[in-house]
Amino acid sequence: MPRIPPPAVAVGAALVQRALSDGARPPTRSRSAAAAAISLVALSMAGAAANRFRRAGTTTEPFQPGRATVLVTGGANTVSRNPMYVGMAGLLLAHAVGRGSWAALLPLVGFVGFIDRVQIRAEETALLEKFGPAYEDYRATTPRWVDRRSLRIA
Repeated sequence: MPRIPPPAVAVGAALVQRALSDGARPPTRSRSAAAAAISLVALSMAGAAANRFRRAGTTTEPFQPGRATVLVTGGANTVSRNPMYVGMAGLLLAHAVGRGSWAALLPLVGFVGFIDRVQIRAEETALLEKFGPAYEDYRATTPRWVDRRSLRIA
């Protein structure tokens, strides 16, 4: 299977969203506000995670998870083991909301499925090999995407 950078997959999904919702009604104020709020949360989550990886001196390269030097478990990584992908999915959700199209949710589902089955599985295998029990403990307490554990208050 060809290796496609996750941001390129997200951009492709956004283009498909646009095509599926072509001719949609102009956005309302409420849809625009909701899309802006979702985008803000998504960008904050992904940006905070990327910044934490850089500060820790470890890689954000999705095709080289074995190059990780540190298991990052703080910050946005307490909400999800994959906050950068959650952020990308959030941007796709915001785009669908802004376009006001149920059909525009289909590429979001495709993005999540592809990233979950192809990219994240490979990353998890590499991280388990590299960090062993520490990664197992992290997996046991932090969801892959988001779930009720994401809402815990420290």
